[in-house]
Amino acid sequence: MATIGELKSAVRDTLESRGALSQLKARIRAEVFSALEDGSEPRPPLSHHNLLINQLVGDYLEFNQYRYAASVLKAESGQPEVPLDRQFLANQLKVVEDAGSKSVPLLYGLVSHFLNSGVENGGPVFLRAPAPPSVGGGPAGDTAAGRDA
Repeated sequence: MATIGELKSAVRDTLESRGALSQLKARIRAEVFSALEDGSEPRPPLSHHNLLINQLVGDYLEFNQYRYAASVLKAESGQPEVPLDRQFLANQLKVVEDAGSKSVPLLYGLVSHFLNSGVENGGPVFLRAPAPPSVGGGPAGDTAAGRDA
């Protein structure tokens, strides 16, 4: 007959092998965060840049089934529950997609572009620092990094 310790070990190993243990831990963290969150304190408004960045990250998290991380991102950032339309996001980022790129989050295409652009252009991509942060923690104005104002 198995001891309590052996039973605990077997259950833990089974949950780990199925990937359920990490999901349970993430769910507990998300629930604890939600319980501790003070809803009476208003959040600063999201800047346009942060709204776009949060959507890119959120799409990546959802695509990779990091659902609890995505729920914490939404809760902590104040990102709207209704996601931004992908075409709107692509237009804002001045990205044109082919049919194949639409099967993965935009963030994958952006990273792929920058990983490959150094090779195609013979050197690294130069990024400038954004304007100083404004209310909501994001860059002020509409000047994008690496683009002339």
